[in-house]
Amino acid sequence: MKSIAVFCGASTGSNPVYVEAAASFGKLLAQHNIRLIFGGGKVGLMGAIADAVLTNGGQAIGVIPKGLVAREVAHTGLTEMHAVETMHERKALMAELADGFVALPGGFGTFDEICEILTWNQLGIISKPCAFLNVNHFYNQLLQMFRTCVEEGFIKAERLDTIILEEDGAALINKMRAYQPLPTTKWMSLKQV
Repeated sequence: MKSIAVFCGASTGSNPVYVEAAASFGKLLAQHNIRLIFGGGKVGLMGAIADAVLTNGGQAIGVIPKGLVAREVAHTGLTEMHAVETMHERKALMAELADGFVALPGGFGTFDEICEILTWNQLGIISKPCAFLNVNHFYNQLLQMFRTCVEEGFIKAERLDTIILEEDGAALINKMRAYQPLPTTKWMSLKQV
């Protein structure tokens, strides 16, 4: 695994444990010689993880829409920065550059990003590991919602089983390296679309 895209908040959250976890995970990425692919901001958890990667000798590659450069205060000290036109282009380029994906705590943008990647895996557009760094049990409720989707017939159980959920960053990286993708099955025929 050469690169991991990390989706996380442009805010720090209300508990200092989130910034500490982002910095700790950034340090781990650098120590494991894994490039960080992220949203390109220097604020919030995005800034914390990028700064930790760079401080520890790693590579941090940002992908940011031009319209968010000022709002998310684009990081100016990165290994590479890609300024794209839209959020869709941002996600597509991050997916192309990354070998796997991790969600740290965040809000709507983080949920959108990781759920789109989960969907792409389900549809066979990509076949890469998706993980949640469950800092302070942040993702417990979302994973429960996913379980409800399985119970109600909207997500297949084997798809849910491929999601990596870890509280420890090193264990998460090890599980991502051991990831085995599921074969893609069709949910419906093209005639139904």
